[in-house]
Amino acid sequence: MTILYFGNQWFAENRTSSHQLARQLARQHRVLYFQCPGLRAPAGSGRDVKKIFAKLWAFVKGGEKVPEGLTVRTLLQLPLHRFHIPHLPYLVNALGERLAVYYCIDDYSALPGVNVAAVQAMDDETTRRADLVFVASDTLEERKRELNPDTHISPHGVDVKHFARALDKSRPVPSDMAHLRGPVIGFFGLIEKWIDLELVDYLAAQRPNWTFVMIGRVASPAVELPRRANLHFLGVRSYDDLPDYGRQFDAAIIPYRLTRQVLNANPIKLREYLAMGKRVVSVDTPHIRKFADVVEIAGSCEEFLAKLDFVLSQPCTREATINRITRGASSSWDHRVADVLRTIRQRMDERSAAVHQPQHSELQPTA
Repeated sequence: MTILYFGNQWFAENRTSSHQLARQLARQHRVLYFQCPGLRAPAGSGRDVKKIFAKLWAFVKGGEKVPEGLTVRTLLQLPLHRFHIPHLPYLVNALGERLAVYYCIDDYSALPGVNVAAVQAMDDETTRRADLVFVASDTLEERKRELNPDTHISPHGVDVKHFARALDKSRPVPSDMAHLRGPVIGFFGLIEKWIDLELVDYLAAQRPNWTFVMIGRVASPAVELPRRANLHFLGVRSYDDLPDYGRQFDAAIIPYRLTRQVLNANPIKLREYLAMGKRVVSVDTPHIRKFADVVEIAGSCEEFLAKLDFVLSQPCTREATINRITRGASSSWDHRVADVLRTIRQRMDERSAAVHQPQHSELQPTA
């Protein structure tokens, strides 16, 4: 089976669910991965200008075989967002495909810096046109099901083997972590407007003897970043190295602002933290609440600090660590992709059977 996969930038700084799903699918099928335009209109920053030229060059260069076993191509991308269609709804059921599947992982119109009305319209149109829709969270399901009754929940997974490397104490300590005093409170991910930097600043101010480490690209304006001697923004670190950084965390945090996007989200980092056996303190969202047996959940800055005090006061027992790892490992990307493919094959079989029904049958062909 050949799969045309339209996703975000393959060579992006962070590893997303698009990358994880495509890698898993490429193990069993031929995958052509198309890098699509972004949702946000580019600004005049040097970073955005470089990205525009890089995308144009990638389009000219053509397909590129990557080690994961798939071929990456880039769609022609012009920075004209009035005419730009990020979700490509016009391609759905227009390429002669046997099945069109829409995998929706976010409330895209709630992302920072996008044209809300345009993105919502494109998201809705893609949902209507698709033969099958998967969403990453329960909160996304209700609206999607109203537009397409063949909508299913497929939460994010985790690369269990990769993050289990955090348990290997024989691996080297990253040089920029070796000198930090404990306890170390860590975060990794994109540092965007949905990260509650006021909460992070409060925690660092209240516990000056702790070290707070924020790993990931900083998309928030520099003037908004809190400045504390015990708070370190390390910038982007490769996905391959994240387990080595995570090994140094005494606790991991999820300090989100409770925006519409966050309330509909299913954070991959939660499972990655758990797969490393880390103690986790998080803000309260519908999806994270499902992990309340292994995550400390806080409803205010003061409660967040109290929860951190609590987890750090508890002995880090082997039993508790294994329990967290088990909870994370229960949703591996292997399992997630197997479930998705099972549903896809079922729909394809149903279509094939409908097409080959005798003429006198009441069932009409659907393909």
